[in-house]
Amino acid sequence: MKIRHPDLNDQAINPEHQALGLPPVEYAVTHAQEQPLLTIAGYMIVAILVSLVGYFVYRLFWGNAVISGSTLVLDALHNPLFWTAVAVGLVAQMIDGALGMAYGITATTFLLAAGAPPAMASGATHLAEVFTTGVSGISHLKLGNVNKRLVLSLLVPGLIGGLLGTYVLSNVDGQLLKPFISAYLLLMGLYVFSKAFKTIQQAREINAAKVAPLALFGGFMDTTGGGGWGPIVTTSLVGAGHDPRTTIGSVNFAEFFLTVTVAAAFFTILDSTVWIFVAGLALGGLFAAPFAALITRHLKTRTLLMLVGSLISLVSLVNLAKWMF
Repeated sequence: MKIRHPDLNDQAINPEHQALGLPPVEYAVTHAQEQPLLTIAGYMIVAILVSLVGYFVYRLFWGNAVISGSTLVLDALHNPLFWTAVAVGLVAQMIDGALGMAYGITATTFLLAAGAPPAMASGATHLAEVFTTGVSGISHLKLGNVNKRLVLSLLVPGLIGGLLGTYVLSNVDGQLLKPFISAYLLLMGLYVFSKAFKTIQQAREINAAKVAPLALFGGFMDTTGGGGWGPIVTTSLVGAGHDPRTTIGSVNFAEFFLTVTVAAAFFTILDSTVWIFVAGLALGGLFAAPFAALITRHLKTRTLLMLVGSLISLVSLVNLAKWMF
């Protein structure tokens, strides 16, 4: 039997738990930033993000002896692919900001519709997600939404699944994979839609033996389909009765390390055109936060789930129709 150490002094969260019939939140969760392992992981996230920003700035303005950084920026601004990616990033981040998931499957669905190969769509999405998942993970850690036990249960199998998915995408013809990925995204759209009619069960203990296969599958499908970690892992755990707040925080925290690993694996196989998509997705996402807040304020979560699920399913059906006819 698990020995509990509840934080009975937390008046911000415990009243909500009491109303839902959940036990008081654990002290290790509300004070996650005091745990050495999670503290080190948090510093790693910050160090990786700072290093990546420095690397990209260097490559843009000093790392190319043939073309100047300003020329590259001007070329991107006159490239229709860049503005397509901006629009996709805006929509995807609005959805993710309002729902807390579905950035990857939304971005990949529309990038595939725009003609991007599967590896390019998934690689660009994961490269752009490095920054959003990093900021999200740090925020959840500081707010006491991260459960160390759940993170450790998700991390290794999720990374293994992500690397297996990268191997599949890099060794199988993209045109052959497109219909299968579109079919997967169609199912994910229907899955998101169905979540509008689900109810949360009673809270359960974290069982690493059951969480690991879910993380392995979620990591694999997230990479091959360009997204799905949140919809598969978060919704499955919450639907099974795990505490929604700490589940969302822990899954988002673990997602950063999955995203960095997958992005690094894709980095070696993607061509230079991927940066057009990455820059567009990042720029579009930058302006999406206010719109996400507006959507969240005026639309109920159930309505939003139905709209997003229908949108992803419809675009995936169009992609499948193009392949069939």
